[in-house]
Amino acid sequence: MAAFCFSAHPFSPLPDARHPKELSMLTITLPDGAQREYPGPLTVAEIAASIAPGLAKAALGGRVGTGDAARLVDTSHLIDTDTALAIVTDKDAAGLELVRHSTAHLLAYAVKELFPEAQVTIGPVIEHGFYYDFAYKRPFTPDDLAAIEKKMQELAKKDERVVRRVLPRDEAVAYFKSLGEAYKAELIEAIPADQDVSLYREGAFEDLCRGPHVPSTGKLKHFKLMKVAGAYWRGDHRNEQLQRIYGTAWTSKDDLQKYLTMLEEAEKRDHRRLGRELDLFHLDEHSPGTVFWHPKGWTLWQEVEQYMRRVYRENGYQEVKGPQILDKSLWEKTGHWDKYRENMFTTESEKRDYALKPMNCPGHILIYKQGIKSYRDLPLRYGEFGQCHRNEPTGGLHGIMRVRGFTQDDGHIFCTESQIQAEVTAFTSLLQKVYKDFGFTEIIYKLSTRPEKRIGSEESWDKAENALAEGLRASGCEFEYLPGEGAFYGPKIEYTLKDALGRPWQCGTIQVDPNLPERLDAEFVGEDGTRHRPVMLHRAIVGSLERFIGILIEQHAGALPAWLAPVQVGVASITDAQSDYVRDVVQALQKQGVRAVADLRSDKITYKIREFSLQKVPYILVVGDKEKANGAVAVRARGNQDLGVMALADFQAKVAADITAKR
Repeated sequence: MAAFCFSAHPFSPLPDARHPKELSMLTITLPDGAQREYPGPLTVAEIAASIAPGLAKAALGGRVGTGDAARLVDTSHLIDTDTALAIVTDKDAAGLELVRHSTAHLLAYAVKELFPEAQVTIGPVIEHGFYYDFAYKRPFTPDDLAAIEKKMQELAKKDERVVRRVLPRDEAVAYFKSLGEAYKAELIEAIPADQDVSLYREGAFEDLCRGPHVPSTGKLKHFKLMKVAGAYWRGDHRNEQLQRIYGTAWTSKDDLQKYLTMLEEAEKRDHRRLGRELDLFHLDEHSPGTVFWHPKGWTLWQEVEQYMRRVYRENGYQEVKGPQILDKSLWEKTGHWDKYRENMFTTESEKRDYALKPMNCPGHILIYKQGIKSYRDLPLRYGEFGQCHRNEPTGGLHGIMRVRGFTQDDGHIFCTESQIQAEVTAFTSLLQKVYKDFGFTEIIYKLSTRPEKRIGSEESWDKAENALAEGLRASGCEFEYLPGEGAFYGPKIEYTLKDALGRPWQCGTIQVDPNLPERLDAEFVGEDGTRHRPVMLHRAIVGSLERFIGILIEQHAGALPAWLAPVQVGVASITDAQSDYVRDVVQALQKQGVRAVADLRSDKITYKIREFSLQKVPYILVVGDKEKANGAVAVRARGNQDLGVMALADFQAKVAADITAKR
């Protein structure tokens, strides 16, 4: 449901009042296939009441029609033709979105009650909640936020009916101007003059909105305002800055509490905080949107990169490296200059224009084109840890998850159409293994198909989409289709992993692209001796290494598994008398390839153990006189697990096994 309160469009205006037309018999088909006949027209609410009184009370809206033609409507929506109808309640996903959409309006209502001079602008549903942007003379404070939430609760308890009406565009413009709502008037003025717009009223507040909404404010019970942030009018930094209030809304108290608890846990796992506490990296205004990696953080980075490098070697990829800066003419040929120019960093030298690469694919084609390629060379797999730059807006930057300078584990496979399916199957299996090694076991698979505006023949799209689907099936994957979400030149698969908190992260992808090889004139000599175009498969497993490391930190709450931990073993002496033995233990572990450090300070052993624990070191070895005399170590595993005293050689075998098994 596109529930965006800033937009309006023409409706068949079906107001609450019945149309003055003669009654005729209607056939309503219910979700279970049962059909009911009614003298119509009549509303969704009336049909719900005829089915069961309890259903009418629970109804939040209705879904009219079937398949792609189905649309969500208010309970006051008047049905005057035969149709399929599903009553939407708080048990349905669509019901949750209705609640969130309506709660955004409730927020705006409360703000206008408390701050009459504030102007309302836009207020859409977003993941887990909603937001609304306001223009006001001063910043909203935390006390204001608490007062607004309290007012929302008061207004919800009044259980005011939500009523829809339709106005001609010009009349709506004049109406909002009379209210002093200049932003709303501007939005409506952008709508063609011959179109009507819909408004929704609850109590003293009326807002521009396409709807639908819950029938009354009493349906809105479980919500919380989260924060205030800055936002530019219409997302343009050249426009005035507004205040954006974020909130969350749910259909039950338990769901709201679960979400708030998850947020508390997410705060504990925030990679930005852990990055500081564990001394992994920092961000600096001297280079916004890029990362300063500290020794421990760079150790983690190298473990991820070297692991992926081994994956490349073991799966038929040839690693390549392309330049950072490429001439403008190349980006014009690929189409990026026209479509992506605002997100590219540019420079000039000797009257030639260049751009820092935002992606690696054009460079890989230029490498592919060096020398004649035969069908016997295909599939040809290139991989690169390519550093890219994208001019992301400052407001969109987020720790190391969303940056301007990043490194992709980028790969491109040059192949024939007949080879796509096998490559997809192999890639999917490889991706599953990589994610499992990093601690992710739940993956969501989505196949994006041809968009309305596209290039290429229907036959080529059929082949590409079928190859991707069969590749997933051969890997034993259940997947969902995303109709129309593919690129204009080809379909793609998105691989989304879920972390320990159930949050989705779309990292991996494989995408069919016959377009760039065509634009940059890539060829191979076929078995028939003539020239052919290869298909290019864009593929990534972890995507941006910066972002993936941020996900890893949050997945493990900073307590990285031993094979990834920057420091794998901390060795602490009880007194100065064990210093030499501690050095010997550390040296033995380091020769084994284990990242071990010593703490020889004169502090109490409890303090040393606590310090290593706060740094989330997987193993802490404590050495006293008895351990020194016996060539042993007292072992503590992360989480305050006492593993007892063991011979140093036994511990070396244990830690080696853990690292090898990626436990």
